[in-house]
Amino acid sequence: MMTQQAHGNQHHATAAGASPIGQLYDVGGRRLWLHRSGAGGPAVVFLAGAGAVGLDYLNIHDRISGFTTSVLYDRGGIGWSDPMPLPRTAAEVATELRDLLHVAGVPGPYLLVAHSLGGAYARRFAQLFPDQVAGLLLLESFYEDWDSYMPEQLQLARSRQREPGQLQLRLVRPLARRMYRQMFASWPEPVRQVLIGRHLSPEWWLTGVRERSNMPELAAEIRRDGDVPDVPLITVTALATDPGQAMLMSKKTLRELTEAKLRMYAALAGSATRGEHRPLEEARHSQLTTDRPDAVIQAVRDLLGQSRS
Repeated sequence: MMTQQAHGNQHHATAAGASPIGQLYDVGGRRLWLHRSGAGGPAVVFLAGAGAVGLDYLNIHDRISGFTTSVLYDRGGIGWSDPMPLPRTAAEVATELRDLLHVAGVPGPYLLVAHSLGGAYARRFAQLFPDQVAGLLLLESFYEDWDSYMPEQLQLARSRQREPGQLQLRLVRPLARRMYRQMFASWPEPVRQVLIGRHLSPEWWLTGVRERSNMPELAAEIRRDGDVPDVPLITVTALATDPGQAMLMSKKTLRELTEAKLRMYAALAGSATRGEHRPLEEARHSQLTTDRPDAVIQAVRDLLGQSRS
């Protein structure tokens, strides 16, 4: 049940011509999109990667909502939430999420499921609000010690990208269209068509580039605030080649990336008393939750079991 305050501050997203499902909530004068299903706790909260949005994880969300509360949301500046300048600090994003969950009446503690860049915000959330975190599931996640494991050509400072021009967008769009049609094949028709269309728009492409343009600063911010709380933790490494990465890297660099990720995520899991590293065959970085949904759902179940015990 939503609180009276949350109900008073919510708007149906479809009324504003926005997302086909979900609600918009007023948080500090900004409208943020959230879709909630299921009941019970701890609630599972998805933190999308750069260039992704909450609805990209709808397949996992719908199944998890059968055994606990599940929450999809869009950070300020992305997806169906209000636009704002990007990039942002991890503390800003983490505090915004805490406030949104409060306004939407979703009680903690939370199991945070973070994909790619979403891991920076999940780890900062755990630093700032340790009593609100029941566990962390890190899917090919950002890690503040990335540079300690990666070869020079894959260091975070090299990740800064120029904003793509119209020619680049036209060249990449056919590959992206195929990828998104494959990823969202099982999504409900109204959601699938809108989601693919938005993902192929220049606006969403630019948002993804801008949001991940400060990764060295995010890493420094998290390192400055000390250790992340020792909570149940599972890290996941995708072992198959991501099509987007294959366009940008040589086969040699891709092999080095995979080897470095395996070392890094094993070490990250080893930093937690109840940590576990799970490499996944036939899973690609961008499509991890559609390539291996059963493995992701099992990891959620395992972490919930640990947190409840």
